[in-house]
Amino acid sequence: MATTLLARAESIRRFNRFYTQQIGVLQEHLLQADFSLTECRVLFELGARPQMTSAELCQLLGLNAGYLSRVIAGFENKGLLEKTRSTTDARASQIQLTDLGRDVLSSLEQASRGEVMDMLQRLPEAQQEQLIQAMKRVQVLLGASDTSYLLRDPQPGDMGIVVQQQAQLYTREYGWNSEFEAMVAEIVAHYLRHFDPTCERCWIAEKDGQVIGSIFLVRHDATTAKLRMLYVDASARGLGIGKRLIDECLRAAQQAGYEKIMLWTTSVLTEARKLYQKAGFELVEAAPMHSFGKDLVSQTWARAL
Repeated sequence: MATTLLARAESIRRFNRFYTQQIGVLQEHLLQADFSLTECRVLFELGARPQMTSAELCQLLGLNAGYLSRVIAGFENKGLLEKTRSTTDARASQIQLTDLGRDVLSSLEQASRGEVMDMLQRLPEAQQEQLIQAMKRVQVLLGASDTSYLLRDPQPGDMGIVVQQQAQLYTREYGWNSEFEAMVAEIVAHYLRHFDPTCERCWIAEKDGQVIGSIFLVRHDATTAKLRMLYVDASARGLGIGKRLIDECLRAAQQAGYEKIMLWTTSVLTEARKLYQKAGFELVEAAPMHSFGKDLVSQTWARAL
């Protein structure tokens, strides 16, 4: 485990070195301007936040207070910023850019934007989009908050992704074997071959261009619908996607004229079971079984519509 963690850390360090070289931040002066990288960062932050104190800048940028004080004094001498007494703390001063400071910042931002566009133009448009999505993914994994997602109908290729994601998730989190992947593939194949748009649906949850969840509503018999294969990717849990997928499934089942809806699961899927219970499902049958390479408890849940 320690060796694996060390290898991952080294991979991130290699990426950091590569990326900083790509964007040119290892140069002594950024964007061929008369400002260091740190000075540019100070200008950028002051432009993004009209008024800040020195203490706030120190905390935001992680700078030494003495060093930042010298940077601010230099900007004052050049007429790029001005200080005003804080209205909430008489001991502190608010720092803001002057008109000249905003002009200088605008030229820096234009040059920065141009450099990034030059870098992007070396890639085909499809790879540009892949790069942007990968960067968004890094931000989310490292703690950036983004709760936006969309639910949509399946598109060509989605069903293969659904099978892959479900097989990988249940192998990784529960140690299930290839029997489960075979079952999922059979369910998807049957849905595609026998899909009845009058009483069946599939929803795909998408975030930043990636499939992060899915659910199926299929016909069991003339009066009973079946909820199948609820899935939410680990990266998207906590956003309420599972609940919304179930709600959409129940609403569509009611609109299709079903009187009851049922689902099959196993006792180890505790988080999914909590969602089913909150949605009004009740356990109607349970039995031990050996499937997917594990001893499990089969469960059938149902509710009236």
